Amino acid sequence: MKKNLITAAGICLLITVGVAAAEQVPTPQPRATTTVTPPTEFLATIPADSLPVTAWYKQSVYDTTNTKIGDIADVLVSPTDGKITALIIGVGGFVGMGEKDIAVAFNEVKWTMRDNKNYPTIQTTKEALRIARGFKYDPKTSTWIVPETSIK
Repeated sequence: MKKNLITAAGICLLITVGVAAAEQVPTPQPRATTTVTPPTEFLATIPADSLPVTAWYKQSVYDTTNTKIGDIADVLVSPTDGKITALIIGVGGFVGMGEKDIAVAFNEVKWTMRDNKNYPTIQTTKEALRIARGFKYDPKTSTWIVPETSIK
C-alpha cells in the first residue's frame, strides 16, 4: 500500500510540474508579413537597340578623328527613371599620372563603327578636355563630387 501511495504521489507531482511548466511557455506571436509588389511589366523580348552597361564600362573613348581621348570610368544611372544620365571619362595624364575624371552627358557619346567593331566617340577637342571640370569619386557617399582643390 505504501508503494502505491508513493507512486500516486510521484505521478501527481509530475502532473503538477508539467502543468506549471506548460503555463510558463510563451505563446508564439504571429510573424510580421512583408508584402512584395511584383514589377508592373515583364519584357517578353529585349529591345533590339539595347546595349549592356558592360559595353560602355571601361571602354576606350575616341574623338571624331579616331584618336583615343580616355576610358569610361563609370556609368551614372538616374534613380528615378533608370536611364543612363552621364558617363565619367578618365582623360589626360600619362601612365595613370595626371589623369582627371570628367562627366559627359550620355547623349553626347555616339557609337562609331571602325574595323568591324563599335567604339564610343565624342565630338570634342583636347583643349576642351583640359579645361573641363574634374570630378572625384567619394566612396563614403558612393557619388562623384567636385574636389575642393578645383572649386574657385
